[in-house]
Amino acid sequence: MKVLGIIPARYASSRFPGKPLIDLKGKSMIQRVYEGASKSNSLTKIVVATDDQRIVDEVLRFGGNVCLTKESHPSGTDRCAEVSALNPGFDVVINIQGDEPLVNPMQLEQLLGAFVNPQVFIATLGIPTNDEADLTNPNRIKIVVNQEGNAMYFSRSCVPNVHHYNGDQLANYPFLRHIGLYAYRTETLAEICQLTPTALEKMESLEQLRWLFHGYHIKVVPTAIETPNIDVPEDVEKVLQFL
Repeated sequence: MKVLGIIPARYASSRFPGKPLIDLKGKSMIQRVYEGASKSNSLTKIVVATDDQRIVDEVLRFGGNVCLTKESHPSGTDRCAEVSALNPGFDVVINIQGDEPLVNPMQLEQLLGAFVNPQVFIATLGIPTNDEADLTNPNRIKIVVNQEGNAMYFSRSCVPNVHHYNGDQLANYPFLRHIGLYAYRTETLAEICQLTPTALEKMESLEQLRWLFHGYHIKVVPTAIETPNIDVPEDVEKVLQFL
């Protein structure tokens, strides 16, 4: 199986402009993501997908592969589709978050392992949680899965609803929180980027609900691995502590 790893990286982040280029103990964040992903034995090729020449220059400086994409893409998924179309011959594309400088190659291996099953066309990761702060935080996405491990729903709210549960019941329910790594069969990635956006997707601001709405299955691979990302400037210090 030939796997194309794509790292979408935007300079103009609304919450942290320029974050792919911040210095993390002598290396830019995008270099740390690239090098971390390169430790996976399953990736045939890695490409940074960006709409900014400054990021292109940085990736070329450290010897990585990079593609300057359109500025008009509404999401990292669309940016991945453009790069995938320019790199034919791959079976699977994995979308690696550009703000995770501590990316764990074992996570990538776990996710890609789902594609041993020829009936898996999209896969993502879920981590068990019973932390009340996670369950009530709208920035922590929750997942409900069916008996086959496919996603039934993603939400910023706590799902299932817990208003009638006591503490013991909460502690025993297998809640799942989403970890935003995605992998897709190449043809499936091209297809989902042509889908019409839905009202449900807009309500939750979660593009994966569009895929579910249009009938695509999303395999949720359980993991116990989580690494801190850098979303806002305040996150830098916790990553530096790990480094």
